[in-house]
Amino acid sequence: MTESPVWHPFTQHAVQPDPTLIARGEGAWLEAADGRRIFDAISSWWVITHGHRHPHIVQAIKDQIDRLDQVIFAGFTHEPAEKLARHLISITPPELEYVFFSDSGSTSVEVALKMALGFWQNKGIQRSRILALEGAYHGDTIGGMSVGERGVFNAPYAPLLFDVERIPFPAGGLEDRTLDALRVACKRGDVAALIVEPLVLGAGGMLIYPPSVLAEMKSICAAHDVLFIADEVMTGWGRTGTLFACEQAGVTPDIGCYSKGLTGGSVPLAVTLCRADIFDAHYSQDRSKTFFHSSSYTANPVACAAALANLEVWQREPVMERIASIAGLHKEQLARFGDDPRFASVRQIGTIAALDIVAKDAGYLADIGPRLYRGFLARGLLVRPLGSTVYIMPPYCSTADDLDLVYGAIDELAGDRA
Repeated sequence: MTESPVWHPFTQHAVQPDPTLIARGEGAWLEAADGRRIFDAISSWWVITHGHRHPHIVQAIKDQIDRLDQVIFAGFTHEPAEKLARHLISITPPELEYVFFSDSGSTSVEVALKMALGFWQNKGIQRSRILALEGAYHGDTIGGMSVGERGVFNAPYAPLLFDVERIPFPAGGLEDRTLDALRVACKRGDVAALIVEPLVLGAGGMLIYPPSVLAEMKSICAAHDVLFIADEVMTGWGRTGTLFACEQAGVTPDIGCYSKGLTGGSVPLAVTLCRADIFDAHYSQDRSKTFFHSSSYTANPVACAAALANLEVWQREPVMERIASIAGLHKEQLARFGDDPRFASVRQIGTIAALDIVAKDAGYLADIGPRLYRGFLARGLLVRPLGSTVYIMPPYCSTADDLDLVYGAIDELAGDRA
């Protein structure tokens, strides 16, 4: 039993120490209630982009809540949502013409899957199979878990999950295996959609694959009329070095999922963008073809205002230069570990850096993960390893000195590998 009634996510309360009470945040740093400062090296689960409490975003939230806090979004609309939708369409490929609002990355994926299945159903075509990459993670809702890798995360809920066909991850030197498997699956003619995390598998271990493979996967899907869903929940908003990861492959998804950095990390919001023909398949005098999805807080005005302010930050400030700077700092720091036998698979894409600590037990539930977490926290660093995989995904306002602290700690802690 614990003293607090709060049940925390991805937390085994029986073995994990009491959570750290955070009092405030500013820039790339958090401040605990006892005064300790903690560098947020993982952007608080990948959501913080420009830093905690960016003044422009905070002001937009304050201004909006003085005008309109919430309104039902079925049969009503409001200016922040309309403006945000138009702005999103202006910065994503022109083929993406419609925006559906939801509340989180998981729900944006759930919406995408339902859009894809509804598209074929409403057209009277029997396509209901979903393809996904091995090792993928797409959230913790039922659809999100179904298309994610099966394992310890979702084993207790197996009776709820629908069947999904797995395509091998395009590991280095084995890319053709992935593409061949995708061709075979698509040729059967029953596939509704392929869903992928473009360029990087996040919770699956920060595994990186090249843009050329992403482009070929999209090409194969297009050749067989299979919808291509890009889950950019983590990879979007500059994390891979471009605004969206798909840009590096010249790929336009048929359906795209975006969340996390959409509001700069300030408040929850997600969107799913799609082609016009997917919307049109649900547009009918037949009300049974309605897209049946919502949440009570769909397109919350305050969240939409925060997202608009975030997009203005991208326009007004040198965000891409900051991203390039962090990418360069990662490259410099990672160079020292390239030939170090304590590490394997030292890798980086944009502002994401990762490396595997060579250990006797390296699985997700291995003891090394919690030990590393405690070691980083004792040094004033928020780093949350995925088993023996240590990754860094800092806010874009992070400095060279900030990253020096993280990489120094990695060097120190890698000695404790048992």
